[in-house]
Amino acid sequence: MDSVDHQPNQPTRLKLAAILGSLAAFAPLSIDMYLPALPLIAQQFNTTASLVQLSLTFFVAGIALGQLVIGPLSDVRGRRKPLLIGLIIYSIASLLCAFSTSIWGFILLRFIQGLSGAAGIVLSRAIVRDIYSGIELTKFFSLLALVNGIAPILAPILGGVILLFAPWNGVFIILSVIGVIMFILVFTSLPESHAEELRTEGGIKKTFITFKQLILDRSFIGYALPLASIYGLLFAYISGSSFVLQEVYGVSPQTFSLIFAANGVFISIAAQIMGRIVGRFGESKLLVMGVSIAFVASTVLLILLVLKASLVFILPPLLIAVASIGIVSTTGQSLALQNQGKVAGSAAALIGVLQYVVAGTVAPLTGIGGNPSIAMGLVMTSSSFISIVFFVLIISLGNWKLRQDPKSESV
Repeated sequence: MDSVDHQPNQPTRLKLAAILGSLAAFAPLSIDMYLPALPLIAQQFNTTASLVQLSLTFFVAGIALGQLVIGPLSDVRGRRKPLLIGLIIYSIASLLCAFSTSIWGFILLRFIQGLSGAAGIVLSRAIVRDIYSGIELTKFFSLLALVNGIAPILAPILGGVILLFAPWNGVFIILSVIGVIMFILVFTSLPESHAEELRTEGGIKKTFITFKQLILDRSFIGYALPLASIYGLLFAYISGSSFVLQEVYGVSPQTFSLIFAANGVFISIAAQIMGRIVGRFGESKLLVMGVSIAFVASTVLLILLVLKASLVFILPPLLIAVASIGIVSTTGQSLALQNQGKVAGSAAALIGVLQYVVAGTVAPLTGIGGNPSIAMGLVMTSSSFISIVFFVLIISLGNWKLRQDPKSESV
């Protein structure tokens, strides 16, 4: 039976979505806002573009490591204290980034910024699972996607506007202010969601045991892996689309920004549709539909890119393929966390790490071969196909075996 695990004194549904959605948006805010400033940062530190881009790599590494630490810690100590500490450190690190005097100091601070910012990303998922379950969990994830989906659309625009009135340092001052605002909102409006009687007894050994149990849990890994794989499609698009659309198809930076924003809108719309129809069709069927749409649209896109079709034919399958992220992300997160109430922090951390491992692996692949169009199309198609394979091998085949032998519970 679907249920909502009500916690005392929780904020209203919309207020909760606004707070948690903003916390989950720390990654796109911290990445996309400073992208327009990369050339200015290179000039400031008198260094190369590749060395400045290393700050992005270290930030992503910090997010991955931070989730591994903060997620399990929150299962032991609760969500509120690690979240508040993370927000304080994020705000301080962001402010120090603005006053960095060397590129290596800047890179180190970006790592710390990612490490602490991971608290918002991983604990927003865990808190949702603490409060909701069943179909209500999926519906709330769709609402969260609406709020979170605004960040990738507005962040590059906001970064560009800041640079019109301030040097690049202004971007990180604004990020620091955002961290302070989120600290105040969490401190005043977000009570502890993980009751003491539900907490686990922790330690490094226990953390590794929990991760091992999650990896061997078919109901978790069978949804976490397709969810992580489909993020390969998303990051192939993020890392390759600017080259494909601007260099191959000759669109202006402004037109590219509009296309990029449109894709963000389509992801949010797809997530909202999922929230409305999940009660009728169920999460699993919608997940299958999402990865199927992603694969078909990506395959069509790849064929059109190989044939060097015009932009008017390229954009529809591109928009549909990227929009499928809204379907898969909403249903996949809900299904993966459904049975992990007691270790929701660890489970959310593992989902996040898998996603960023895929992201870090996929991003360089879109630059291989000298043809960004075909490279992007191939990676998007491959990622969606691998997502289908994981689902079929672990979930569908596992369910079939379970029907044949009800005593069988192995992955």
